[in-house]
Amino acid sequence: MKMHVLAAAVLALFGLAISGQAVAADLPLKAAKAPPPFDPWDIAFGGAVTSDYVFRGITQSNHQPSVAAYFEPRYNVNKDLQLYIGTSAESISFANHAAAEVDIYGGVRPTFGAVALDFGLWGYLYPGGQCQESFPGGVAVCPPGSPLANGPDFTQIKKDLSFYEGYAKINWTINDSFALGASEYYTPSFLNSGAWGDYASVTAKATAPSKWFGSTGIGAYLSGEFGRQWFGTTDAFYRISAAPVGIPYPSYNTWNIGIAFTYKVFTLDLRYSDTNLSKGDCAALTSAFNANIPGNVTAINPNGFGSNWCGATGIARLSADLTAMTNLK
Repeated sequence: MKMHVLAAAVLALFGLAISGQAVAADLPLKAAKAPPPFDPWDIAFGGAVTSDYVFRGITQSNHQPSVAAYFEPRYNVNKDLQLYIGTSAESISFANHAAAEVDIYGGVRPTFGAVALDFGLWGYLYPGGQCQESFPGGVAVCPPGSPLANGPDFTQIKKDLSFYEGYAKINWTINDSFALGASEYYTPSFLNSGAWGDYASVTAKATAPSKWFGSTGIGAYLSGEFGRQWFGTTDAFYRISAAPVGIPYPSYNTWNIGIAFTYKVFTLDLRYSDTNLSKGDCAALTSAFNANIPGNVTAINPNGFGSNWCGATGIARLSADLTAMTNLK
């Protein structure tokens, strides 16, 4: 009798299990959330205000404040390959009286794990320039066809300084705290001078641990760069008596180091920049309109008036950088 009761109980439990499975099978399953579709397009844009626009150790704004803005459409072929074009503009104070720099650029950014590469072409345009010639007693606009009417050995600069560079960059993100980089830029005619230019640099960046600032959303990093700018010989527009077919532009070293603080899309960068250019060679290289420091005769600057456009300077820069996919959704 006990055996019959036990058998009946087992059959009843088995029937309940089968019935339960059937009921569960009939219930609709909750669909897994589909991942968002891959959108290859993005746009980066932003702007900045800086106390001094310095390019490779040389002021482009006569040590005065400058404003800048950029716009960069991007196409991500996949997560490891990006194509981009862009434009930017900066306020400047050039010796030929150009007041703006307009850049047009484009390239490709492949990524291999922690290593990011960047290859492209960059064009620098300087609209509104005038041919200028500085000589004892004043400054004159260069007469058409005769840029050196007052003879050689005076400071002069062309109306059109526009030029382009090809570049290659690499950045290695070692971990969340450290990154190293290097870059190479080449142009056949720097500032339309006829002198080729080659710039190479190395960079380093150390990012502070996020726990240092708690939940404030503030971040910070230290960064620095050391670069070397090489030059060839200009065309005859910049000739002097000792070099009637053009002057050999002075190659030089430049370096900068600074600390930056970030908050959301904003970055405040405080930086020190310098070069090893002499004041005399600086005046010859930049044709600075306010080169008025006497006693700086060099092989390419026989008039001896020097400029501080290439010397040590401190820079404070506040910028905002956004992307459409991240900040405009």
